[in-house]
Amino acid sequence: MRIKKTSLLLLSAILLIFLAMPGCQLLSLGKVKITEMKTAPSLSEDYMPVGATDTFPSGTQKVYCWFSWHNAEANTQIVAKWRYISQNISIINHTFTLPRREGSGSVLLTMPEGKTLPSGSYRIDMVMDKRVI
Repeated sequence: MRIKKTSLLLLSAILLIFLAMPGCQLLSLGKVKITEMKTAPSLSEDYMPVGATDTFPSGTQKVYCWFSWHNAEANTQIVAKWRYISQNISIINHTFTLPRREGSGSVLLTMPEGKTLPSGSYRIDMVMDKRVI
């Protein structure tokens, strides 16, 4: 009888550990969600994307990544990982802070005066705690 009780307690403890694992992962990732994301060559006066696309022609100097989010804690740090997917090249990682629980904003990839980005497709991953959100 004692062996059965010990086995049952051990099995219960193992089960509780497995059930707790996803919860711990959720706590470390937070609940921030990117609800919408668009790349565009410019933004309007009210900071909305104009001409949203993921492919940019020759001569492009700036690419904006506009996005909206919700469920963030104030001052949550995010990394925008820019990638030129036409040639599978990592461009730059840019760390920024979400200032409030929800809202919208943008990050910018820009070339120095007189230089332009290569034509092609670009991708931006928003990363928090080493996971794409």
